[in-house]
Amino acid sequence: MFGISNSVKSREVRECTPDLFRRVVRSERVARICAEIEDALEKVRRGEMSKEDFEVSKAELKKQLPIFTPHATFRNGRRLNAEAIPSGLSMYDIDHIDNPRGLFEERIAAHVTEWGVVLAHVTPSTDGLRLFFVMPEGASLAEAQKWMSGQLGDKEYDQSVKDYARSSFAVPEYYILYMDEEGLFKKRESAMREAVTSYQLQATSAMQADSAALVAGSSSLVADSLVADNFKGIPYADIISEWFRLSGGEPVQGERNDKLHRLASHLRYIADNDEVLMLSTMPRYGLSEEEMRGLIHSACTAKFYSMPKVMQEAVRRALQAMSYKLQAMSGAATGYKLPATSTMQGDSAALVADSSSLVADSLVAASLPPALPKRLPALVKLLLSRTPDLYRPAVAHAVFPALAAHLWRVRFRYIDNVEHEATLMNVLMAGTGAGKDCISEPINRIMADVRRRDEDNLQREREWKNEVNSKGANKDKRARPEGLVIQEIDADMTNPAFVMRTAEADGHFLYTKLNEIDQFDALRGSGHGGQQFQIMCLAFDPGNRYGQTRVGAMSVTEKVTIRFNWNAATTIQKGKRYFSHVLTDGPISRINFCTIPEREIGAEMPVYGSYDANFNEELRPYIENLTRATGLVDCPQAYKLAVKLKEENAEFARLSQSRVYENLSFRANVIAYLKACVLYVANGYRWDKTMEEFVRWSLQYDLWCKMEFFGSAIEEAQTMGAETGRRTPGRRSLLELLPEEFTLADAVCVRQAEGMNAEGTGAMLRQWVHRRYVTIVTNDKYKRIKNERMEKN
Repeated sequence: MFGISNSVKSREVRECTPDLFRRVVRSERVARICAEIEDALEKVRRGEMSKEDFEVSKAELKKQLPIFTPHATFRNGRRLNAEAIPSGLSMYDIDHIDNPRGLFEERIAAHVTEWGVVLAHVTPSTDGLRLFFVMPEGASLAEAQKWMSGQLGDKEYDQSVKDYARSSFAVPEYYILYMDEEGLFKKRESAMREAVTSYQLQATSAMQADSAALVAGSSSLVADSLVADNFKGIPYADIISEWFRLSGGEPVQGERNDKLHRLASHLRYIADNDEVLMLSTMPRYGLSEEEMRGLIHSACTAKFYSMPKVMQEAVRRALQAMSYKLQAMSGAATGYKLPATSTMQGDSAALVADSSSLVADSLVAASLPPALPKRLPALVKLLLSRTPDLYRPAVAHAVFPALAAHLWRVRFRYIDNVEHEATLMNVLMAGTGAGKDCISEPINRIMADVRRRDEDNLQREREWKNEVNSKGANKDKRARPEGLVIQEIDADMTNPAFVMRTAEADGHFLYTKLNEIDQFDALRGSGHGGQQFQIMCLAFDPGNRYGQTRVGAMSVTEKVTIRFNWNAATTIQKGKRYFSHVLTDGPISRINFCTIPEREIGAEMPVYGSYDANFNEELRPYIENLTRATGLVDCPQAYKLAVKLKEENAEFARLSQSRVYENLSFRANVIAYLKACVLYVANGYRWDKTMEEFVRWSLQYDLWCKMEFFGSAIEEAQTMGAETGRRTPGRRSLLELLPEEFTLADAVCVRQAEGMNAEGTGAMLRQWVHRRYVTIVTNDKYKRIKNERMEKN
């Protein structure tokens, strides 16, 4: 026997059975993923996709496929060499061939019995061939590989298949060229000698019977988690039942279509947008199959964002109920729990633990912000090179305020014809103990040159102060020195000191890094409770004017233009409280937000790389490019990208009818544009396509954080605290929530379900008709128009 796992990312593995194998290879999901890989390969052959892009796409798609471990099963359900129980099979790869089917027919088909081949199939990329074969008696994996290479006359064979944890991706049934099911699943005594008595059943015959029943149930759950019937071992029927309980019960008269559409919109997050699966899983309440297909397709064509909290809770409750059921099964028959040595107790406990882990992983993944692109601009790649993967997205955002602080009198013309300097402000919001200090060392390296110059000027200032203080009150005192440009300011600086430092900076950016966001309160001034928020807003706005007028001879009296870049960190709860009184006043839209995902309890500690002299030397040319720049900089690629992103944001705002999203997207697009320009200048006025991919991600990530942390609060603030309990406003296209043909009443229902009023329906539909999103069928009926750009987005 051999092992099977839900994906290559997971170390958990179970024993594969013939029934489970058949269900996996016949899975719609497996077929769809392999079809996408095959389509991408065809694009490469037609010259429509680069080989590099194809390899990235293929790797991401293959991660979603179940995997087999033909060499072994594993004692503790963990795919590790030390725990391997050999199956007696080996795997042989023949990669990068034009016609794997033809190769099999010509050179292998006639020898399958002679060579002990039990399975042959085309690989997911369709340009390779994989053979499972019985190992010669007494041979190691490496020796078996060498033996098969001799049969095939293949001197260039893959010699890396030497460990039992090596896996093979699942493929659709029609990719299989040959299978000997009996040979594939045969238990070979010589290979199973390592499975010794410590793993045998030690219970009584009655307990063995109970164990067998539970094992069968466990096998079914594991099988279902790999194919379509269950989500990570939890029956979809149980999840749907819990969802209805959380959503006010099953649909009553007049709300059937709307409620089923909402269920489909939520269910797709755990069904991997598999419309066939959802059609077989969802209750219909009298709808025909054709009507259900239309409803489900409408729900599945919208973009993916965070899994709705209702669905998260439904999965959690269903998992909890399943755990109780398994525990009851393990002890109810005998009236007591199985002994600790019982295999069945271990299996049931492992199953519950595995299911919990898989569901937790799925929920965390679904609630994460957009993933960092694989290919990064050279400067960003360098700055992240010593950062653990968990922290890389946060650092990728947090480095820009410090980078931009090196620009002096450099301007960029935005698409509204307004010239901006690179004012960038960043807040990292993450849980307690999440590792928010991950941004510190990259920022320290970026700011090193500024700090050296600041120290010289701070020393000049200290000497002047000592000289002045040493003289009597009536003595002549030397005027304050000229040219005291000190860019990095203290986190607890008072408002007069801030104005003075800004005036003396001679157009340079001030910069600070705050360990906690409330350190900004030092800037609020004595009579203006929200002055720190005013500074945040003015810093972003071109040509702003700020200052103070005092009558005292020694007091600071200045009018300045604020140029202030900064980083701050805070917990999510404190960050929400801090901005709770200025939700609609502008600071949130002007700030770039990022976060750090919550780590699994007990996870390994992330390890940083070394920020050494080599790192500093690699960084130096980028910093020099920034400090040498001057005047109005024109970057046509960044300008064109800003136009494109603005249109994408506007289109989704029209479709989602989310005023919050639209308002936040305006300045988020400016922030993304300024980042693009900073990268362009730092790279020596050279643009490359990785910058576009990174900047688009940066914009989407920023908007995700703002909607996640503040979206519902801003909506409530804008509606003057309207009715509580309404749906959290998210980035959802209302058009995609409607069927292909819909009525005015349908549109009203969707708006109300999304927490909007009915009065705006007419204006929304007129705009959709004008924009060619829909066409009028009758006075009360509309039909969606297919739009290639919308589908791509």
